[in-house]
Amino acid sequence: MEFKYEALDSAGKPAGGVVNAATQDAAIMTLQRRGLTITSLSGSQKKGLLGSLGNITVFGGVSNRDLVILSRQIATLFEAQVSALRVFRLLAEQAGKPYLQQILTEISDDLQNGSSISKALDKHPKVFSSFYVNMVRAGEESGKLDQTFLFLADYIDRSYELTSKARNALIYPAFISLVFVAVMVLMLTFVIPKIGSILTEDGGTLPIYTRIVLGLSSFLVDYGIFLLIALIIGGYFVWRYTLTPAGHLAMSRLRLAIPYVGDLYQKLYLTRIADNMHVMLTSGISAVRAIEITAAVVDNDVYEGILKEALEGVKGGASMSSVFSQYPKEMPAIMVQMLQIGEETGELGSILERLAKFYQREVNGAVDTLVALIEPVLIILLAVGVGFLLASILLPIYNTTANL
Repeated sequence: MEFKYEALDSAGKPAGGVVNAATQDAAIMTLQRRGLTITSLSGSQKKGLLGSLGNITVFGGVSNRDLVILSRQIATLFEAQVSALRVFRLLAEQAGKPYLQQILTEISDDLQNGSSISKALDKHPKVFSSFYVNMVRAGEESGKLDQTFLFLADYIDRSYELTSKARNALIYPAFISLVFVAVMVLMLTFVIPKIGSILTEDGGTLPIYTRIVLGLSSFLVDYGIFLLIALIIGGYFVWRYTLTPAGHLAMSRLRLAIPYVGDLYQKLYLTRIADNMHVMLTSGISAVRAIEITAAVVDNDVYEGILKEALEGVKGGASMSSVFSQYPKEMPAIMVQMLQIGEETGELGSILERLAKFYQREVNGAVDTLVALIEPVLIILLAVGVGFLLASILLPIYNTTANL
């Protein structure tokens, strides 16, 4: 397959042409071996490098995948000693999405007017979070922007992979349960009423479980539409409630209270906290600012409240581990003890990195276990439900025919 590319050579000069390769990855490796920095690569599908990975977890029209690729491209161009203005001009020209192209163009214009990169990025909070902007600001202050953008790309990649794995593990049982409920409702509203009329014709006494099924079927036929309306209205008000601060906090607590799933969520949030703070502390951001930003991006009100309390404690001279130790349910003893060691030895950044890797393995293990358990549990529940429904109908029919 032929791939059309545009790139920069080792001297930072534009280069372009066509390369033959079996896949896009092979084309990228071929060009990189030539010492070229790729700014655009398109094959038969006519997609640039930024637009070829699809939209997953979209922030304002820019996906996590786009942000990862964008960060890696910026880092590579900085390593090639290309000026910041030239970097964003090149990426704006080659952006595969109009929305991303517009943002990069606006950033380029801000840079041309004398703005710093972090200030230019800060004008687009839907795409670049406060965590991202503060990391770039730290990179500007330390003079290590290329490393900073590589850190960001790796962090976003890790975060997306972990979150999507946990989310996908919960989608499967939810989908199966929804299909099961839909099938049962259809059976009770369309099939069971016809069979029930046959069972009640002879006037014989039906088993209790058959009467329960027929009563439920009759209720759904007579009042099912009202039940559906009530569920829709109730769901709407619950959704509206979750948008309020009290509702959002209640949902955060509920997530952590669900058996087994709550443990998975807890490990996910602990991974996010440790990983965020590790990346920021090793990039030169102060502990106070790192806690403040982590509280804003942890995405759970319970842990956000704990981090805000830790922030006030650190400002007042207390240690972060001492504040966390007041929440043994949300902050496990191993995390508190490791943080205390990091604070005492001055190696808090490396300790947080170990904690992030530890909890990432825990999340992966919990997800694998959950997936392994879900299938047999769902099979058993489906078998029990269908078996009860069939037995309540078929047994009376069998008894009726046996008495003939």
